[in-house]
Amino acid sequence: MQALTGLIQTMRPKQWTKNILFVFPAIVFDAKLTDIDSLVRVIITSILLILMSGTIYIINDLTDVENDKQHPTKRFRPIPSGKLPIPVARVASIIIPIITLIIAIIFDPELAVILLVYLILQILYSYRLKHIVLLDILSVSFGFVLRVMAGGIVIDVEISPWLYAFTGLLALFLVVAKRRQELIKLGDKAKNTRPIFQQYNLQLLDEILRIVTTSTLITYLLYTIEVETMTIDGTNLGLTTVPFVLYGLLRYLYLIHVKEEGGAPDEVLLKDRHIQVTVGLASMLFILILYVLKPL
Repeated sequence: MQALTGLIQTMRPKQWTKNILFVFPAIVFDAKLTDIDSLVRVIITSILLILMSGTIYIINDLTDVENDKQHPTKRFRPIPSGKLPIPVARVASIIIPIITLIIAIIFDPELAVILLVYLILQILYSYRLKHIVLLDILSVSFGFVLRVMAGGIVIDVEISPWLYAFTGLLALFLVVAKRRQELIKLGDKAKNTRPIFQQYNLQLLDEILRIVTTSTLITYLLYTIEVETMTIDGTNLGLTTVPFVLYGLLRYLYLIHVKEEGGAPDEVLLKDRHIQVTVGLASMLFILILYVLKPL
């Protein structure tokens, strides 16, 4: 039982929300959220992505076990702490993706291809890409783009290139912010717990964060201008959602630079009331535009 609990903890349940948030844009923005068949397909896709991403966390912890033992908080994770035996973790890292891919092939062959690409990308990240400056953060953000792609393929929706760009940049924003806060928190120990920190400093991460923040807002603005599902009687109501995205980005920067938070994006989403209210209001506005006003 302890090994099973440790395995589930290693698969990062707190991170599962991103497999929902980044898989659902296609069905939401294409106004198919009320279509039961499409909704079920997206939910199944989210579950398969949770299993596949959980596998990657197991692999990451196996490859980083020695470094994690020196980390102030990661040393309490199941593998470095010994709660989850390494042999059990290795077996799980092989069996889970095989079962996931078999289910995906039966469910939707195109989804299986995306899952396979995602798995290969993340394995490359675990063993090689995370040691290459800049490619480490870019490869993580591309994983989120694949999630959005998966959500569109299973319901046969053509996704705007601007939505892909926004997703990738938003993910990059969160990844860079996390790296920045981790670098500050760990200080001189950063290079021991994550060797790639030898190639980064605070100035570089702040410069990247500025560029990515601006690019994220611009790509979302271009997406709302292009998308037709939020245009009603010639009026582009999608532009009304832009202030929420702007505030969300600015609030996150405030948490990073003033409150010194943002090291764990999932915790920010679960703890910060301003972010929660912003996401909630934006979601209600999307629902109002796409599912109330549009059908009228």
